[in-house]
Amino acid sequence: MKLTRVFAFMALAGLAGSAFATNGYFSHGYGMKAKGMGGAATASHDDAFFGANNPAAAAFAGNRIDLGVDLFSPIREFTRTGDAAAPVINGSVESDSNYFLVPEFGYNRIINNNLALGVTVYGNGGMNTDYAGGQVDCGGGPANLLCGSGSLGVDLMQLIIAPTAAYKVNASHSIGISPLLGYQRFKAEGLQAFSAISLDPANLSNNGYDDSFGYGVRVGYMGKITPTVTIGAAYASKMRFEEFDKYKGLFAEQGDFDIPSNWNLGVAWQVTPAVKLALDYQRINYSDVASVSNTSQPPACMPTMPFGPGIGSDCLGGSTGIGFGWSDIDVWKLGVEYKYSQALTLRAGLNHGDNPIGATDVTFNSVAPGVIENHVTLGFTYTLASGNELTMSYMHGFANDVSGSPNMYFPAAAGATEKIEMYQNALGIQYSWKM
Repeated sequence: MKLTRVFAFMALAGLAGSAFATNGYFSHGYGMKAKGMGGAATASHDDAFFGANNPAAAAFAGNRIDLGVDLFSPIREFTRTGDAAAPVINGSVESDSNYFLVPEFGYNRIINNNLALGVTVYGNGGMNTDYAGGQVDCGGGPANLLCGSGSLGVDLMQLIIAPTAAYKVNASHSIGISPLLGYQRFKAEGLQAFSAISLDPANLSNNGYDDSFGYGVRVGYMGKITPTVTIGAAYASKMRFEEFDKYKGLFAEQGDFDIPSNWNLGVAWQVTPAVKLALDYQRINYSDVASVSNTSQPPACMPTMPFGPGIGSDCLGGSTGIGFGWSDIDVWKLGVEYKYSQALTLRAGLNHGDNPIGATDVTFNSVAPGVIENHVTLGFTYTLASGNELTMSYMHGFANDVSGSPNMYFPAAAGATEKIEMYQNALGIQYSWKM
């Protein structure tokens, strides 16, 4: 019965959309226990989300199933002001899509004293915006803020299945590996005004959903170096995906959109029998992916007005084509856990990540405003008489914004200032069976 629930939940996870944009477009944490502690989990082994955090943790996690879902609410706004020469181009709009259910689950089985096998299924992250049109007049009647017709926005969902094997080298140290099997889907709307700088305007915008499959690997180590101190480390390779053929005129390298490599280090200290502290450092290498990290203002794209195609490899879809201009980021995650009683454990955490978006890349990032830097989290676990657990977590991402001049390839708003901003809330619940 429990495995039937797991596979049903896998199907649900595969259909669910994802709108994470907390640490760039990665989630601030995976598993509700980690999410209650600012995302710190590299040196922890109290759930089955090791495939997203540290595969080596499976060796110490015991037999269990964890099923969770997050209600995630990102509030996004895009504003243009100050264009005195063409005030009809000024405007402001908030994204209409504000609530998303993001499921996740994990399963672990101890095979013998040294070997554990499991699987984690989770949403890696994503970007989502849904701005209504009609705020401005770009010379041809009502248009969205990027002078396209109809609504403006993108929807990116990334789902990863991570089967995991972990091996205890001895009683205190383990290593683990998780092959990463990925699925992603994407659509874009309202970007027609950039046809002049796209190598393939027919595959730039408003083509519905496209999907692709990819692969990678995560490896990890965990060590209990004293009775009270545990350390951990994990590395995830770049996940290579098939191109989005319907959007090969948007993303650099003819529709390529991979998941960048990332690595994390962590330490957990059981200060007292009741109090544990955890600290993680994570590095996300957005520079691995040209469509994410390439500048949004490359110098050598020659527009062909008004409908394109553009000329030169720097144009949208080209081998060195226009991207979102995201930088690599560092993320720090700090959490505290307090065992209030035998049944109730309380958690709190802080998460600080760099903002990957600079002032020169605001225009293109209006559809992907991943600017959040600071998060605060709370959570608890209540252990039932059966030994099973109910866990909840809450996250607030504090408002942040970035302002800059319009993109050089968007001359309609040359005299204006553009601003993107976002804040977030998330409330999650998880039920865990211990076997």
